[in-house]
Amino acid sequence: MPNTPEIEQEMPRAYEPGNVEEKWYKFWMEKGYFTPKIDKKKKPFVIIMPPPNLTGVLHIGHALTAALEDIMIRWHRMKGEPTLWLPGVDHAAIAAQVVVEKIIAQEGTDRHKLGREKFLERMHQWTAECRRTITTQHMKLGISCDWSRERYTMDEWSSRAVRAAFVRLYEKGLIYRGERIINWCPRCGTALSDLEVEHQDISGHLWYVRYPVVGEKEKYITVATTRPETILGDTAVAVNPEDRRFKGMVGKKVLLPAVNREIPIVADEAVSTEFGTGAVKVTPAHDPVDFEIAQRHKLPLINILNLDVTMNENAGPYKGLDRFACRKAILADLEKAGLLVKTEDYSHAVGHCQSCHTIVEPIASRQWFVKIVPLAGPAIQAVKDGRITILPERFTKVYLNWMENIRDWCISRQLWWGHRIPIWYCRECGELIVAVETPTACFKCGSARIEQDPDTLDTWFSSGLWPHSTLGWPGDTEDLRYFYPTSVMETAYDIIFFWVARMIMMGIEDTGEIPFHTVYLHGLIRDDTGDKISKSKGNVVDPLDLMAQYGTDALRFALTTGTSPGNDSRLSDDKMEASRNFANKLWNATRFVIRSIEPGAVISSSLDKSKLTSEDRWILSRLNRTIQDVINLMEEYQFGEAQRQIHDFLWSEYCDWYIELAKIRLQAGDTAPLPVLTHVLEKALRLLHPFMPFLTEELWQNLKKRVAWPTADSIMIAPYPEADEKMINPEAENEMEAVFEIVRAIRNVRAEYKVETSRWIEAKIYTDTSRHDSISRYTAAVKTLARANPVTFLAGEPGEKAPENMLVLTLAPATVVIPMASMLDLEAEKKKKEKELEQARAEAGRLEARLKDEAFLTKAPPSVIEKERQKLYTLKNKLEKLEQQSSRS
Repeated sequence: MPNTPEIEQEMPRAYEPGNVEEKWYKFWMEKGYFTPKIDKKKKPFVIIMPPPNLTGVLHIGHALTAALEDIMIRWHRMKGEPTLWLPGVDHAAIAAQVVVEKIIAQEGTDRHKLGREKFLERMHQWTAECRRTITTQHMKLGISCDWSRERYTMDEWSSRAVRAAFVRLYEKGLIYRGERIINWCPRCGTALSDLEVEHQDISGHLWYVRYPVVGEKEKYITVATTRPETILGDTAVAVNPEDRRFKGMVGKKVLLPAVNREIPIVADEAVSTEFGTGAVKVTPAHDPVDFEIAQRHKLPLINILNLDVTMNENAGPYKGLDRFACRKAILADLEKAGLLVKTEDYSHAVGHCQSCHTIVEPIASRQWFVKIVPLAGPAIQAVKDGRITILPERFTKVYLNWMENIRDWCISRQLWWGHRIPIWYCRECGELIVAVETPTACFKCGSARIEQDPDTLDTWFSSGLWPHSTLGWPGDTEDLRYFYPTSVMETAYDIIFFWVARMIMMGIEDTGEIPFHTVYLHGLIRDDTGDKISKSKGNVVDPLDLMAQYGTDALRFALTTGTSPGNDSRLSDDKMEASRNFANKLWNATRFVIRSIEPGAVISSSLDKSKLTSEDRWILSRLNRTIQDVINLMEEYQFGEAQRQIHDFLWSEYCDWYIELAKIRLQAGDTAPLPVLTHVLEKALRLLHPFMPFLTEELWQNLKKRVAWPTADSIMIAPYPEADEKMINPEAENEMEAVFEIVRAIRNVRAEYKVETSRWIEAKIYTDTSRHDSISRYTAAVKTLARANPVTFLAGEPGEKAPENMLVLTLAPATVVIPMASMLDLEAEKKKKEKELEQARAEAGRLEARLKDEAFLTKAPPSVIEKERQKLYTLKNKLEKLEQQSSRS
């Protein structure tokens, strides 16, 4: 086996993941297994990795994504398909800039002091370090992506794709600049899309304020507001046209408190008659609903906030105050003027920046937008007609509902880190230049006095191009022609709108084809109490720490255990322990099989079917049923259940039953089980490989040296097992299940009666005459596995009446009769029961006496009396059972 890492002649007693993981990853990389070869005769399987944000290190959610995608990739590679898994990272404009700004703040400076050029140098340095860290961490996870094609949302190809997409949309009239309500983060100093705002319920207040009606002394209209500081930007009061309370008020004017500006009362159906008084203030520059009302009634927009959310000149006497300081000041003035009617506690949702968690402000601002409805139409149709399948199916409705009610997309950000908007302005003639290549002069007047728009693009604009830009678009590359559309987009369900929808829209717009055929949405990872893992909760776990403690395969296995599309799952210490125990179990089983082969001997690749025993036929049947089930589950994206089936087969059927049966034969000098042991183990390792790549490679390579099978240099390029239906044998399965049921029944009795491990018990097993021969041949197995001796198999049924001091177990395949004396010292048990009965009677007498004691009944709290009565009731039930047992003995 050329260039294969050397395998120790003797497997170590225990599995040490650290000793094998780096070795095998290096081997896979050197052999070039991760890089697919284009074969026009075969359909490729392609996943473009969701790019992690460049904000530090990978978290446990990234580890889940990596594990699920690697399962799919390794499976399809073993199926012989050209398989591409293209990795990459996202520049994460807002989040990354926030991190670096915090770093330089600790150095006593900020980005404005550094200047744009110097700040971007720091950004590039920091993100380069993050990229190296993330790549290293992904490699430690064992993921088999094609590192030769690794991409970055700000590399040369991506930058060109971003500009090309922007120019195409602009030239089609789908990008425009306009004044609309946007979400403004004062900390990040940028506009945010609706999807970048997290709404959190906070306990606040609802203030009721009177607005004097102009020309009508002592007449007011009262409005309720959660943001009294925005009164300064009101341009109307609105009521519902059907609200009888305000009949005759529409068309009149009120005097705006604090700034004494007259504003009209208008009627609009958007006003709820249930909120507050039924009359609402209209602040079109600071509320999206109010903005729409203003558009319908041609009301002016008055912005009262500077970009640092201090009050501007439109705030009159409150100019220069912070927004919350202004709130306190205006409330005090309203109360002094007698215009503050009342204050109520009020819980409501308030938008926060997703990156820095600052409360955002809705502000009317001039920004760049994409007309999204023309792009959404084809993306909706692609899902409706089945060209794109969303898993789980319930998210299809969620996707369609959002897409059918979509609003224009604000794509400009007032950041320095990101893709600069490819628009230049001529300072001579005022011409607006939109170009893919950076211009050196104005296209209209030829002046070199041109200046690029200072804004950058929303991060999701570049990542929306990810499936096709990573393959070379807008160029006509071989990768794009062969690997696009891709196969599966696997990601968390919480970014279906952020990212998935945008990839579908942009992919169809730019290429004319869907970007992927299947969307697999996995759930979130929660801790063992069900809480979402987050820094604020203090329950964050570092995947590197878990890998160091338990091994990479154990982490991957624990993360994907119990997973199904769209459902959250929990990660606990118990899960990690169970996964490590499974790895150790498989290690010990493989070590046993290899040590059972004589030094220098090589096991034949062929199975002599004429020499197979019932247990051989059983395990081969169970293997092929498992292969069949696992493949069906994999095709349905039920990876958690597929993994469970492999685990249960290997742990319970192969290790706990077949190996134990094989030991009996091997100890008797019969080597016939060895071909079956190795055959089943080798196939099962290939079946498990996509889930636990390092462990299976190490075990498979050790096993490979002892068998005469022509095979690949690595398990990862060996064929995935296929079920041989001819090997499925219901008769053998039924026969062996009868034996196992007998063993399990005897084991359960031993556990119930707490029989010492060293004690052998006696068993008589009565079987149906037709099954007697097939079951009784396993007398030695029952003896060994159930620790029973003597074991006697008898044809027919036991007598109608069970002998005295005999325990009778009625099972489907047999009736098992066990003398109690073989399990217990009956005399000692009798004395023990008598003592227990005596103590129970004494305690019952004490309780009865206490419950008849008037002093106790008068002074004790009712709860204590009831507790004593419940004790007595429970004790009497126990006494009844003990007396029944005593009378039988």
